[in-house]
Amino acid sequence: MADAIAFLHTAQVHVPTFERLAREIAPDLEVRHLVKEELLHEARAKGADSPELSARVHDAMREAASSGATVVACTCSTIGGIAEQTATGGAFAAQRIDRAMADRAVRTGPRVLVAAALESTLEPTTALILSAAAQAGVGVKPSVLLVQGAWAHFEAGDAAHYIETLADAIRAAATAADVVVLAQASMAPVAAKLVDIGIEVLASPGLGVAHAVATLRASRSAWA
Repeated sequence: MADAIAFLHTAQVHVPTFERLAREIAPDLEVRHLVKEELLHEARAKGADSPELSARVHDAMREAASSGATVVACTCSTIGGIAEQTATGGAFAAQRIDRAMADRAVRTGPRVLVAAALESTLEPTTALILSAAAQAGVGVKPSVLLVQGAWAHFEAGDAAHYIETLADAIRAAATAADVVVLAQASMAPVAAKLVDIGIEVLASPGLGVAHAVATLRASRSAWA
């Protein structure tokens, strides 16, 4: 059976992005996708701490792995913390796509600006930043920016206005930050709009896919 990476998404629009990144980084690997839009809807409606949601996220992660994936990465930052806690029985590695981004952010500087278009993303991403800082043995002072109105553009399929709205708000808020964390995978194109602000603007997709590939290759070496 060929090595494979699977991605659990909460929006169909993420499939081509992660397919492309995985092909660029590791063209030899099989790439699979599972889309469960209802998981984000439930998290927004009921909160990300409900036992019922946790059970459904864990089931979705195991479903994504069921066709033989060695690594399953959840690309939704709202439920990513739940996803990486999936009991796998050693059958696969469960990851959240934004952990590699958080690890890099806390090593960049203490003033971490967490920017998001969805309020449900702020708490889990901030908790991740604090966790990554604790693991790295560094102190951080995270701040948050919720960009009002941006998500409506995303839901309407208006990517250009979505990215423009986010970029304008982040540019204004980033003057007091050492590094910007784009809390949602859908925000990744914003980084290219902010290359001139003098600090790193980190997005989760590329870093997360690279981490997933490294995990798979490490497991392959262990089996060799």
